[in-house]
Amino acid sequence: MSIPPFQIRARYTDTTVTVYQAYAPAIGVPAAREGRFPASWKRERMTWIKPSILWMMYRCGWGRKANQETVLAVEITREGFEWALRRSALSHYKPGLHSDRDAWKRELRAAPSRVQWDPERDLRLNPLAYRSLQLGLSGEASRRYADEWTVSITDITPLAHELRDLVSRGELDTAAALLPRERPYPIPDQAIAHLRPARR
Repeated sequence: MSIPPFQIRARYTDTTVTVYQAYAPAIGVPAAREGRFPASWKRERMTWIKPSILWMMYRCGWGRKANQETVLAVEITREGFEWALRRSALSHYKPGLHSDRDAWKRELRAAPSRVQWDPERDLRLNPLAYRSLQLGLSGEASRRYADEWTVSITDITPLAHELRDLVSRGELDTAAALLPRERPYPIPDQAIAHLRPARR
């Protein structure tokens, strides 16, 4: 069965959803140790969360890029995740979805979160034909993420390194078995219709 081009896929339970981020150890290590983001984590800045572990591996280079050496799995409430999605604007103007560029700019300024769709990645970090959700949180959304929605924070840097080593040796089946199971996220189509650049 083909995967829709704009579909949210994630690891989730009845009450939580797991997203991924990568930080310098000064932020990532205490966050994982304490299970919450430290005071030095800037709540006024935009932060991007990613439900796809492989897109996170692509973005942080398996935890090898500078200032992204600590890879975190952040379990947040589904209520918070959906709050952000419903109040999101697309990060780029899309004719047909927005009436005009000015309307999109007004929407973007008013939204506490924004969505970007980037090509999903395979285990070799090659782009796939369908997209992966990136959710940017700012202002109220960023503060709620850090101080209300976060349930747990786990350092998965060892997993990132193990995956990279397995892929480099061509052991793709072994690597795939270590990946968390990401399923289509159960949110009504109308709740995210404003975030889908194309209707297919």
